[in-house]
Amino acid sequence: MSPNQALTTCRFCSVVSKSNHEDPIGTGATYDRFLLIELPQPWSPAIWIEPGTLPQPVIDVFQTAWNQDINFRPLAIAPDRDYTQPNATRVIYYQRPAKQFAQYTKQEFILPFTELAPLINALLTQPDQLPNFTSYQQNTNHIRDLLICTHSNYDVACGRFGYPIYEKLRKEYAMRHSSSLQVWRCSHFGGHQFAPTLLDLPEGRYWGHLEPEILDLLVHRNGSVAGLRSFYRGWAGLGWAEQIAEREIWMQEGWDWLNYLKHSETLAIDPSDADYPNWAEVRINFTSPDGTRSGAYTARVEACGQVTTMWNSGDEKSLETVKQYQVSRLDQVISP
Repeated sequence: MSPNQALTTCRFCSVVSKSNHEDPIGTGATYDRFLLIELPQPWSPAIWIEPGTLPQPVIDVFQTAWNQDINFRPLAIAPDRDYTQPNATRVIYYQRPAKQFAQYTKQEFILPFTELAPLINALLTQPDQLPNFTSYQQNTNHIRDLLICTHSNYDVACGRFGYPIYEKLRKEYAMRHSSSLQVWRCSHFGGHQFAPTLLDLPEGRYWGHLEPEILDLLVHRNGSVAGLRSFYRGWAGLGWAEQIAEREIWMQEGWDWLNYLKHSETLAIDPSDADYPNWAEVRINFTSPDGTRSGAYTARVEACGQVTTMWNSGDEKSLETVKQYQVSRLDQVISP
């Protein structure tokens, strides 16, 4: 069977998910740091642990960081003829700046490939070594990075559905806003059953089941937030139940909410099911960017039914019933 025939006959995980109206909220992985490395394709499914695309010293640095419980996500970004510099590698590093925050802080470097392992080691485990790389640092804090997963070697749905969304964003949006927006093809960051998926940095917001007609709202924020409700997977600064609660708060507060400094805590959780709890009680503390408003929301998140999803395209054995959730109570407990 040819690759094209395989794609024609494949049952895509994201089609199953979308057809069954699986809600993507609460599925964004929580990370303190994102490490983007410009690497040529193809990318293997185990790019970060198997020798091949990356030199062994980089893999060793990753393993050391994970052994130290450093919560980070490495991502490959594909070279781009307009962004890439010859004989150099781009590294973009996003880090949580504080317990309460709205956006990740950004550092970007363009350097020889031979310097990749020492730089990553400095970023992840030895920050006192970062002054050695000052000459490679770029002034790009004003640039927003949109990452669309097109990692077909991880799941074919990402390439099949991710690339057209990437192409539209790259040609129609990045070209018009080249000084403030860059669009990248990237490797797997979870949730391929929601392909096409997107990660919006420096905010760290995940999106899924994207449709071409909602991209203008996602990029320009020129309409009602309700138009993005069904595509929102959650914010990387929160856990799964907090993400579900935060969407409801955003629907009430509007666009300004995305700029509020936030941190959260799980107050209580159903102990009977570790994988899919029936309920959770959460609290999200907030402060406005200018400091004139602060407070908190408390919420109860409860299971509200179930749907069938598919974890891997083409694998009928990966069909599974999963719970869906809703916010059954939301209270602002401290007045503005």
